Amino acid sequence: MANLIVYYSRKGQNYWNGSIVDLAKGNTERAAEIIQKAVGGDLFEIETVREYSKDYMTCTEEAKAELRSGARPEIRKYLDSLDQYDTVFVGYPNWWGTMPMCVYTFLEHYDLTGKKIVPFCTNEGSGMGGSERELRKICRGADVTAGLSIHGAETAQSENKIAAWARKNV
Repeated sequence: MANLIVYYSRKGQNYWNGSIVDLAKGNTERAAEIIQKAVGGDLFEIETVREYSKDYMTCTEEAKAELRSGARPEIRKYLDSLDQYDTVFVGYPNWWGTMPMCVYTFLEHYDLTGKKIVPFCTNEGSGMGGSERELRKICRGADVTAGLSIHGAETAQSENKIAAWARKNV
């Protein structure tokens, strides 16, 4: 059984316990690395062709516009195939109650029938939002498990919790 940990993460300005802070590494990337350390597998970062604004507040408006229009932002690269993976961990920040639209772009590129999709979401209090429901819609034929909501500002301190959850899901 091979694991894939695919994620989108925001570096730079982020909302963090009520303030805007500059992160060298995004919270979701940090969580993805914890999962890889716990269960093994390949890491794949979703990167958009057009970068979001470095300014956090502007980025949130860009994300809202993408959500409202149902955009599917172009991403830089795809994996040739997901055939060798049985379990696909899918990580993302909660943007406007769901996943960033580039995560939709990535997932809709593949036939995920028969895969186990295991979502994890970093946020500052908004939980998984509607993302699990959305994943079930776009990952037809896949087994989408209950996700893990991670308080972004506490990601680094949540290693044991994240690792235990990941081990339960492989």
